[in-house]
Amino acid sequence: MFRAAARGFLIAVTLLAGSAHAAWPERTVTIVTPYAAGGIADVVARLTAERLQSALKHNFIVENQTGAAGTAAPDRVAKATPDGYTLISTPIFQLTTAKYAQNVTFDAQRDFTAISGVASAPFVITVGASFPGNTLAEFIAHVKANPGKLAFGSAGVGSTTHVAAVLVLKAAGLDMIHVPYRGVAPAFTDLLAGHIAMVAGSPVELKPYLDSGKLKPLAVVDNKKSPHLPNVPIVTDTLKDCPPAVTYNGLLGPAHLPKEVVDTLAQQGMEPRGTPPAEWAKYLRSEMAFYSKLIKDAGIKPD
Repeated sequence: MFRAAARGFLIAVTLLAGSAHAAWPERTVTIVTPYAAGGIADVVARLTAERLQSALKHNFIVENQTGAAGTAAPDRVAKATPDGYTLISTPIFQLTTAKYAQNVTFDAQRDFTAISGVASAPFVITVGASFPGNTLAEFIAHVKANPGKLAFGSAGVGSTTHVAAVLVLKAAGLDMIHVPYRGVAPAFTDLLAGHIAMVAGSPVELKPYLDSGKLKPLAVVDNKKSPHLPNVPIVTDTLKDCPPAVTYNGLLGPAHLPKEVVDTLAQQGMEPRGTPPAEWAKYLRSEMAFYSKLIKDAGIKPD
């Protein structure tokens, strides 16, 4: 079910093997992802690796390198030899906001080669089945009645799940305790157990629990409904001024990655975003400008 939902974000990922450079790849390529298994970042990375391996006839493996609130993996790739054998599949937000929300030495523009955008998904404010409320308005009322007593989970300080939740809390004037995890999957585990009250996750991460009734999605943090959650309202139905929170996952390598490697990967036709390298690099710059202000306004500080 998880994989089927992820395929919805990676519509028609058709990786055509033609025009591959003869000298690359000659051995196993490692795709690092900064979060634990089970979340959308992990699912996107594994589907991408599968199709690249099928197309290019060499092994592509995924390593989940958690730690440092999701910055350990990009730090590793930024310092890797730019030979095409160490890449990163990550929510782009993780790179563009790192220097504003974490104490890091890498820079999204300086230290990475943009290869292609791969998938996107909005975040969804989600509570456990026992939460006393079934709408975003009821969630807001309950949290306001219990200021500073209820907790929300995220994949780490400054992560997409953290910022998405903070955007809604700030727009609603709510006070909750932040509990960071080493990925969104363990945050959902604690949400199911009732240890925390809310998580902002993607439709992919919610999918395994929806039919069981163990979770209640309250609002999509976007300006349009999710086709995967057609019955869930958008956040602006309740909070008119809340900005959208959407995660864009992409494939990158270290700075100065050889052009033939970038071309081989980018020409594989990764959909639905399928963003060319130059356009993807431009997008990274725009994201840095947007989120630097957003994080400052939200008051998120390095852990």
